[in-house]
Amino acid sequence: MGSYMIVRRLATQPKLANAAKRKWKSVVGLEVHAQIASASKLFSGSGTGFGAPLNTAVAYFDASIPGTLPVLNRKCVESGIKTALALGCRVNEVSMFDRKHYFYADLPNGYQITQQRAALANDGVITFPVITPGKKIYYKSVNLLQLQLEQDSGKSLHDEQLKRSLVDLNRAGLPLMELVFGPDLETGEEAASLVKELMLILKRLQTCSCKMEEGALRVDANISVHQEGDPLGVRTEVKNIGSVRSISQAISYEINRQLELVADGGVVTNETRSWDADKRRTIAMRDKEVLQDYRFMPEPNLPPLHVNLKPGSRSTEDLISVAALSEEIPELPEHTRQRLMEYYKLNAETAIILVNEPILLEHFESITKSLPDMPTKVVTNFLINDLLSYCNKLSLDIADCAISANALRDVLKALHSDQINLQAARQLIPLLHTNPTADVSQLVKENNLEQISDLNTIEAYCREAIANQPKTVQQYQKGKSKALYAIVGEVAKLSAQKANMKVVVECLERLLKNK
Repeated sequence: MGSYMIVRRLATQPKLANAAKRKWKSVVGLEVHAQIASASKLFSGSGTGFGAPLNTAVAYFDASIPGTLPVLNRKCVESGIKTALALGCRVNEVSMFDRKHYFYADLPNGYQITQQRAALANDGVITFPVITPGKKIYYKSVNLLQLQLEQDSGKSLHDEQLKRSLVDLNRAGLPLMELVFGPDLETGEEAASLVKELMLILKRLQTCSCKMEEGALRVDANISVHQEGDPLGVRTEVKNIGSVRSISQAISYEINRQLELVADGGVVTNETRSWDADKRRTIAMRDKEVLQDYRFMPEPNLPPLHVNLKPGSRSTEDLISVAALSEEIPELPEHTRQRLMEYYKLNAETAIILVNEPILLEHFESITKSLPDMPTKVVTNFLINDLLSYCNKLSLDIADCAISANALRDVLKALHSDQINLQAARQLIPLLHTNPTADVSQLVKENNLEQISDLNTIEAYCREAIANQPKTVQQYQKGKSKALYAIVGEVAKLSAQKANMKVVVECLERLLKNK
């Protein structure tokens, strides 16, 4: 949060009247667990599909049946390497697996197989744009300390009425990448922007679905505050953050809570807290004063994982080539932004919005390719200011909007050819969303949306508008040029928003000049 600035406060956030008199800094570090997109689990052949009936995607190894052994999933290793390369990591030639012991009812082995001593990759960095409403866009870089492979645990289901807990092992053994980021963030907005960028990268790589609602991406945040020049303060860990928006809200709340606490002479406790999205506040779960001993030990049933780091090498049945996988890395989000700005001359904010909404980007590239003469500003303005705004008003994800790129192209084509005006183009959006297979030209005719460009008709509207606005006409003739727009508005009203405004302005200027 830099030299202390008050984070925009939610309705339930603590007051900071006392803390504001002191110079404080906040520090945020994220740990992200991303489920690797794979048909089978990390060490067994069971399926990974979401929503399968309880305990139906469980191999003997997942249930810790004696005599079963882990078999490492090659695709998961390849996905981990691709992700590491995209994030600028150093992929290690040799990595190792360890047992991390802790006792949960939904962890049949009593330990988790992870990579504590020698991870798959280290020392990466991710640079991303931070968008804060009302503030200038800026870029932030965060270090990725470690990327490791590990297996997930099962899920405990608690029945409050029957006062008992049951276990579903479908998740047990699901392949995860744990990404440990350095404490380089300062605000909730920065943390949310980091996760958004990471999700864009993982989706481009197709290494994770990033569906947070399905548990495919989980975020834990470590948060502390300290006075400038002092060592880092005691941190709290916030878990159960279920959406990108909640990441920003939870961290902003927790920063403010800690600042209020120390301002009143209190002490921040090293504890784990959860985020209550309904009440918009963090809630204490358990303290972490006693350091848990996980009794890490080498996994005896898995040999060290070797990869080939030689430039120009090819993968073999027994050895994965990092160089070969590097050739499969697609264009990454930041490269796309730069390309949009350089080739289409878009400004940074427009490029960021398009890249942050992959469906919108697909529409933009499809439309500009099929309509090369269409000004890109017209396309971006319609997609962002009209289509995206329409979806936001309905709380509809742009990916769930039924309007196709071809339909949007036809709307813009009609707009560009003066068949319709912008107001009519906006009216076509809800019509196409409810009738996605409808023909645009037919919708224009059926709903009487054609633009009026006939000179005689427009002149009649203009003369009526002039007659209706005598005072405004006088102001315009006395040199107040902006008064013309009030008369233009009158014409728009008289024509039910269908008059060609370019022709209207020319006609009004001619009539008022001769008046």
